[in-house]
Amino acid sequence: MTKLCLTRRCALAAGLFLGVALLATGPLQAAEFPDRQVTMVVPFAAGGSTDVVARILAQKMSDDLGQQVIVQNVAGAGGNLGADNVARADPDGYTILMGTVATHALNPLILKSTPYDPEKDFAPISLLVLVPNVLVVNPELPAKTVAELIALLKSKPGTFSYASSGNGTPLHLSGELFKAMAGVDMEHIPYKGSGPALNDVLGNQVPIMFDNLPSSSGHIKSGTLRALAVTTKERAPSFPDVPTLAETVPGYETYTWNALFAPAGTPTDVIARLNLSASKALADPDVAKRMVEFSAVVIASTPDQLAAHVKAEIAKWTPVVRDAKIELE
Repeated sequence: MTKLCLTRRCALAAGLFLGVALLATGPLQAAEFPDRQVTMVVPFAAGGSTDVVARILAQKMSDDLGQQVIVQNVAGAGGNLGADNVARADPDGYTILMGTVATHALNPLILKSTPYDPEKDFAPISLLVLVPNVLVVNPELPAKTVAELIALLKSKPGTFSYASSGNGTPLHLSGELFKAMAGVDMEHIPYKGSGPALNDVLGNQVPIMFDNLPSSSGHIKSGTLRALAVTTKERAPSFPDVPTLAETVPGYETYTWNALFAPAGTPTDVIARLNLSASKALADPDVAKRMVEFSAVVIASTPDQLAAHVKAEIAKWTPVVRDAKIELE
């Protein structure tokens, strides 16, 4: 990941400063934007983590912008359908995308063809939040730490398997990165979503899983799953006693992230207005509280920081995808 100001105060200050500066120097159009409804496209089905973040943000941005920000779910092709719709929309700021690591890093690397370029076809607005992934195991597995799991996997190579929400997903790639960096071998078992995968891990049909922390949190608290580590660089505030994977495997870091993008060519003053609105929404105490409950880490970056982040994510995942020989239609 590119170097970002990860303290909430610093990141929010940067976003607010950028928005004020650009609005002060922008043309009259900035003062007039928006004069009608803004559509925030979520490229996945309703109910997932990306959808939840979008709906929390859209409500507060509506209040700030003085126009309704509606969330539109356009699911399909692993996020490509919704992302492509935004890439082809008028570059006026009225259609924006809630993008993720899937739409802007993994899909372009994994799929044989994608209808858009993740860097050239979008104007970055703001990296909003990071959502940790978590390495969980069935409590019957005789490994209570990451070090013990690595030792177990090395002692019985090819014996164990891990579950994920599907081929080519961030959770699948989290497992492949772990295998490469820890030097272990385990079979990947893809499922059609986290729900079915969790069911089999809970039933011990598959003993290991990489999952989004929010969807596993209830099982971790109840003791039906054992959390070995979160995948972010720092421990998750909602589970401070769960170590990071990097504490055992130095340099390991994965997460799901959410960011706002507009079509390429959107005026800079409009981008600044949207950036300012998103930053203000994330600074709201109620929103901040909900994000903590959701295990999300607020970033609220500048557009330039988001552009650098996308570039760094593509660079990070390229060798992982190549070495794992992952290619999907």
